[in-house]
Amino acid sequence: MNLEVDVEGSHSQTQSDDPEGEGSDFPHSQSQVQPQLSEPQPQPQPQPRRPRGFAATQSQTITPPSVSKGGIGSGKREREKEKERTKLRERHRRAITSRMLAGLRQFGNFPLPARADMNDVLAALARQAGWLVEPDGTTYRPHSNPNNPPPHHHIGHNDNDNGDGDGDGDGDTSYNNNCSSIVDSVLADSTTNNCLSSLSPTSLDSVVIAASADTHPPQIHHTPNYSTIASASASASASASASIHSPPPNQLMQDFPSTSGEHATDFTPTPYVPIFVKLSVNFSASIHHPNHSGIVNKFCQLVDPEGVRQDLTFLQSLNVDGVVVQCWWGIVETWTPRNYIWSGYRDLFNIIRHLKLKLQVVMAFHEDGASKSGETSISLPQWVMEIGKENQDIFFTDREGRRNTECLSWGIDKERVLQGRTGIEVYFDLMRSFRTEFDDLFAEGIICAVEIGLGASGELKYPSFSERMGWRYPGIGEFQCYDKYLQQSLRKAAKLRGHLFWGRGPDNGGQYNSRPHETGFFCERGDYDSYYGRFFLHWYAQSLIDHANNVLSLANHAFEETKIVVKVPAVYWWYKTPSHAAELTSGYYNPTNRDGYSPVFEVLKKHGVTVKFVCTGLQMSNQDSNEFLADPEGLSWQVFNSAWNRGLTIAGENALSCHDREGFIRIVEMAKPRNDPDLRHFSFFVYQQPSPPVQGTMFFSELEYLIKSMHGKGLPVFESKCVLVSIA
Repeated sequence: MNLEVDVEGSHSQTQSDDPEGEGSDFPHSQSQVQPQLSEPQPQPQPQPRRPRGFAATQSQTITPPSVSKGGIGSGKREREKEKERTKLRERHRRAITSRMLAGLRQFGNFPLPARADMNDVLAALARQAGWLVEPDGTTYRPHSNPNNPPPHHHIGHNDNDNGDGDGDGDGDTSYNNNCSSIVDSVLADSTTNNCLSSLSPTSLDSVVIAASADTHPPQIHHTPNYSTIASASASASASASASIHSPPPNQLMQDFPSTSGEHATDFTPTPYVPIFVKLSVNFSASIHHPNHSGIVNKFCQLVDPEGVRQDLTFLQSLNVDGVVVQCWWGIVETWTPRNYIWSGYRDLFNIIRHLKLKLQVVMAFHEDGASKSGETSISLPQWVMEIGKENQDIFFTDREGRRNTECLSWGIDKERVLQGRTGIEVYFDLMRSFRTEFDDLFAEGIICAVEIGLGASGELKYPSFSERMGWRYPGIGEFQCYDKYLQQSLRKAAKLRGHLFWGRGPDNGGQYNSRPHETGFFCERGDYDSYYGRFFLHWYAQSLIDHANNVLSLANHAFEETKIVVKVPAVYWWYKTPSHAAELTSGYYNPTNRDGYSPVFEVLKKHGVTVKFVCTGLQMSNQDSNEFLADPEGLSWQVFNSAWNRGLTIAGENALSCHDREGFIRIVEMAKPRNDPDLRHFSFFVYQQPSPPVQGTMFFSELEYLIKSMHGKGLPVFESKCVLVSIA
């Protein structure tokens, strides 16, 4: 009897038992060879490609095709899920790398290529420290002989071999000395320190620097959230002492950015940035008459002309370039539609003209905000509020049906529900009336810019963080899309997509004060990244973009040849989470794997506007950074780079909570990056006083410091940290 060995059959049976997942061309033992009778055999089918890596691991648990087809489907689904997870991790890693490289290009003037890697970064650091780096990676000091550079090692060589084969380790010692010298030179170089001081704390928390002999004794600056990093750095230094020299005892850990020292606060050689002071509702009242409701009252009358003149004269003595005045819709058109009263603003503008100050005007189509008693100092026009009593859907609405009267819903932009007019027609009529009334100021160049209010607080955002609804920092806020007009728009978009059941808001998005991990929508791998989640967030953000496009189109008609300004919010809390939940509810579809500001800035670029960004200037606490995952600097540079890359002009405005010296230093460094190769900077900056204001006093010393820093002028020789000046 003739026996034949079925090698192919044996191979297929032992494939799943191969510990490497690679298979074999021959059986591993005789027990794997089964004798069979010699019979005509059909032509064997080609074997499928053997799985590798994760797929090979899964194949060990999958039943062969002849046994079960469901097992193959399950394994395929698992592989697809793993591919998606790998893609998300890769996108997150690339986003982090991109921000780090952008920071080095922005602050350090490093000529890094578009697709830079770590070798490019190391070469740039070495060149910054004065070393010469050849294209092949050879690095040496300038005084060394280029024809005989120090020996360099390639990956894979013996660490103890210096190239002569004796293994005495001389080459390794030379290599370690060179590495140590490069690191010390880079970190001790003053220019590099300036670059490092400008980096975001999320990219660089602390570095080791050497204290020179002629300096004061070193001091260690402790920051609570850096303790873990310092411990890890110390452990790493101890374990790596065999290859790189440990820092001597006179070296120290210093946190960056540092605001101490004359060079850190000297902005003399920097570009000139005009600075404007916002005359808020309480500006004049905070100095002279704390009982008055503001500069212009609800009847559009200038409350205290002489007091306002004194205040503006003092601001003029501080060399401010101009002022910003908010023209409130609720004051100008408060009683009757199309009946505009500008008398109080005319009196105010005449004083500004007499003092030869520049003027920026804000078209404020929103409420001023609620006081501690719950009352708003300036509401929407009374005739609009009367319509709102009959049709509450003209206001933004949350999931529970609560109405927010801070501004009108974008759903009525093209709905004739305001006594025969649409929302954008109402805005356009007010802007056209203002342009006609103050044509003389436009002709003289007194009015140099007009800011268009596009949402809550005058910013381009949904009112998702309303304190009157109970929101408190750092809550994620709620979606504001439940009025009937926006719901109709959502259902229409879902129908066009072919999924009618998507025409609803998320039911697991949490509440105003929820945190991302507490919700099913914003948590890691939550519904925000599902097919429905991506559809809804795209529609939600597109509604914001369409509103901006509609209003700015009419604003350009009303204010031809005048600079138009749009205010963009700084929603920086939960910025380090994958979903960026707070940004999503405010209307910016900006998760980790997507740039949500690019489509917004494309529309703003279309209308040639200036982007005004709110600069917090805050030093994040350990709780903000680690628990609330806030990153204001990371958000700021994403916004700046996205806008600058599209050729947009950027301006800034300080947050109400920022009015101290350290905050101002951070703002000036943000407004005028020291080492930007393109010399980009803010076109102007708007200062608004602390809120609530300090009655009878103002931080005039700090304001004067901010003005001089923005103007790039020298500071007084003798100056105090903070001086409170009281005006009777």
